Amino acid sequence: MQQRTLGPFTVSALGLGCMNLSHAYGAPPPPEDGERLLLAALDEGVTLFDTAALYGFGANETLVGRALKPHRSRITLASKGGMAGVTGDDGAVRRVIDGRPEALRRNCEDSLRRLQTDVIDLYYLHRWDKKVPVEESVGAMSRLVEQGKVRTLGLSEVSAATIRKAHVVHPITAVQTEYSLWTRNPEIAVLDACRELGIAFVAFSPVARGFLCDSLHDVATLDAKDIRRSMPRFELEHYARNLRLLPGYKALAREAGCTPAQLALAWLLHRREDIIPIPGTTKVAHLREDLAAADVKLDPSLLARVEAHINQQTVSGHRYGAQARGEVDTEDYPPA
Repeated sequence: MQQRTLGPFTVSALGLGCMNLSHAYGAPPPPEDGERLLLAALDEGVTLFDTAALYGFGANETLVGRALKPHRSRITLASKGGMAGVTGDDGAVRRVIDGRPEALRRNCEDSLRRLQTDVIDLYYLHRWDKKVPVEESVGAMSRLVEQGKVRTLGLSEVSAATIRKAHVVHPITAVQTEYSLWTRNPEIAVLDACRELGIAFVAFSPVARGFLCDSLHDVATLDAKDIRRSMPRFELEHYARNLRLLPGYKALAREAGCTPAQLALAWLLHRREDIIPIPGTTKVAHLREDLAAADVKLDPSLLARVEAHINQQTVSGHRYGAQARGEVDTEDYPPA
């Protein structure tokens, strides 16, 4: 596996996003299958594992901690706070964005316990709580670094301006935002800010939440709790338009000698040396397919044609619904 630089860490060029082992895309696999996939990723050379307090309301961190504790010294472990599950008076667990210092301290302590580790290598602010100045939240996180509970800090789904404000308070090691052929928002300003400040960029949902895998042809088959049901691009009208892009895209993948998923990941790896994609999967076969993208070579002509075929102007619909768009701080393109 190729290696890339993530602040003080040297990590695999492709990391593993662990979310869907516990959360988001319908019923998760049994925990034993999740453990098997995590260990397979380790065996295949993955050294960056990304989780969060939110995923499965703690279940994902528990899974990652149980599976990878014996191998802790071999991996770079990333997690996120500031957005977690909170139990209400009615006993129901709800997602809450809370960037107050006391909440971030509590989130970190809970994550350390679930991950069965003394320190988190990279700790992200999962969402900027717009009721709290980002400088205040990052200041609280910097004290976690001082206490030895966290090694480095990151931000998720924020704008270039917010990155710069946070970086003044404490050096930011990584920024994590959705980035793929069909979500180009980081290209507006965030990628340039990261390069200017020496910050690594971690790309989540790099295969467009399954669209670029050519595996989802009927959105009616999505589980009732699948988060894609709330995303405009997966609404029937928009998705029908987006499906028209797949035949040409698959032809480009054939020309490149790879699968559609591999083309999406290879495109990101060719973009810049400071970009680290973190695809997620529940299947070992898909994991191995994804990781093989690190060996795919794309010439400039093919890259240009891929970019022209799928981009913010050819894809139909917003990436997030109205509520989620209000929760993130990223620069945005208008929908096609």
